[in-house]
Amino acid sequence: MSLSRSQLAVLFFSLAYIVPFSLYYISIKDFEFLWYIAVLLIFLLLILFTVHKTHFTPLILWGLSIWGLLHMAGGGVPIGDGVLYSYKLIDIAGNGEFTILKFDQVVHAFGFGVATLVAHHLMAPRWAPSASKTLLYVAAALVGMGLGSINEIVEFIAVVTFPETGVGGYFNTALDLVFNSIGAMGAALFLALKNKNNV
Repeated sequence: MSLSRSQLAVLFFSLAYIVPFSLYYISIKDFEFLWYIAVLLIFLLLILFTVHKTHFTPLILWGLSIWGLLHMAGGGVPIGDGVLYSYKLIDIAGNGEFTILKFDQVVHAFGFGVATLVAHHLMAPRWAPSASKTLLYVAAALVGMGLGSINEIVEFIAVVTFPETGVGGYFNTALDLVFNSIGAMGAALFLALKNKNNV
């Protein structure tokens, strides 16, 4: 396996936060986030062994790695009476579990925006030249939203597997799906504007 210098930089950056966060979550016996780290490592290995075929751009690779860092920090960095995930960035609306805008929601939007870029990158070479590029952007956003739903299933598995989690209830899940969709649609709009001559 041969990696370029930019790919190695992303790999080392990723390991630089995965290892310490793994040790931290082991030390506090946070099995929920150890589960998430296991999922993260599976995706890291998948990307590592397929990047020679996928040819992910530096933007995508850094986006995926930063998403992982934000997720690890969200559950492990204490702030106030909770952790970073529950921290309210801007008081837009609601309270309690229905609070908007929290760090968690920004991470969901960012993460599934990146997932939409991944979907577009993988789909674009196989898209018929005569087919609508607008439809490609819509399809990529829908894939991003679908991946967001899979993420909620992963969180649900954590809820039913571990006695205590920080996942939250119905409103949290619904808001996660909303912000996943915002991120996916935002990424699709970014792609459309970036390639405005190919809409």
